[in-house]
Amino acid sequence: KEGAEGHKKTTKVTRYLTVVLAFFQAIGMSIGLKTAILNPNPVNILIIAITLTAGTVFLMWLGEQITANGVGNGISLIIFAGIVAALPKNIGTILAYVKAGTISYFSVFAFGVIALAMIVFVIYIETGFRRIPITYAKRLVGGRVGSGHSSHIPFKVNQAGVIPIIFASSVLMFPITVAQFVDIPWVKTAASYLEWGKPLQTTLYVLMIIFFTYFYTSVTVKIQDMADNLKKYGGFVPGLRPGQATADYLDYVLTRITLAGAFFLAFIAVLPNLIAEATHIQGVYFGGTALLIVVGVALQTMKQIESMVVMRHYEGFMK
Repeated sequence: KEGAEGHKKTTKVTRYLTVVLAFFQAIGMSIGLKTAILNPNPVNILIIAITLTAGTVFLMWLGEQITANGVGNGISLIIFAGIVAALPKNIGTILAYVKAGTISYFSVFAFGVIALAMIVFVIYIETGFRRIPITYAKRLVGGRVGSGHSSHIPFKVNQAGVIPIIFASSVLMFPITVAQFVDIPWVKTAASYLEWGKPLQTTLYVLMIIFFTYFYTSVTVKIQDMADNLKKYGGFVPGLRPGQATADYLDYVLTRITLAGAFFLAFIAVLPNLIAEATHIQGVYFGGTALLIVVGVALQTMKQIESMVVMRHYEGFMK
């Protein structure tokens, strides 16, 4: 509501919270991996945590600089680069398995075909929209009646992006993380049922992804504000009254399309594990989250580059 000034305050608070969360996470990582530290005393653990936090702050600053002066979202591009940089290692791991005779050439071929099909499927869904037609009534402007025009409201199939998968995996990882620091039998037993790939973990994972998809979409997409703005500027959905009737219809459409998006996210999140089990290719990082990030960032960056090229082309033409 405060505009640019409010955005600056929000960004500032976000930075401080990021530093605090990064420090506590660094402490947890240092304690959890203390067996790899030569002298795991509190001072060394604190030094390692400060170093990890400083690295996080540097990456945050670097991402903001890329966003401000480069192309695309800086943080997303850094994550994208990290995922893509792991591809040669994964390919090397697969070739090593083939050379050792652990897996067959057919398994590698099947893995490649399924991975390519998943990429095509993700691109298809990520670029999918449900367009709600909007008509604007004629308005009196400067003593003249302006002509009405038509437009549309685009509802993405995957409105929530990769956030529900991250939320769901974080919630399920919490009991396992707690079990590493406490020596309580029932906690360790409960955490063992939530290990990756177990039936209970997979079921809860899918249900949480669906829940967080609806939750995040309801928070980010303000249907009532959308309907009020349409009414304010003379827009309406053909066949519907402006106001509450329009809001109810938009909510109905968004609920249905969000269900499709939720099942899509759950499918993408679970499928890589099933592929790894079917092809017997283990130790290769091929997660649904990584796939969504890579495809999403690539599409977003391509669109931004294309718009910049078109803009510069027209500037040159006008000159």
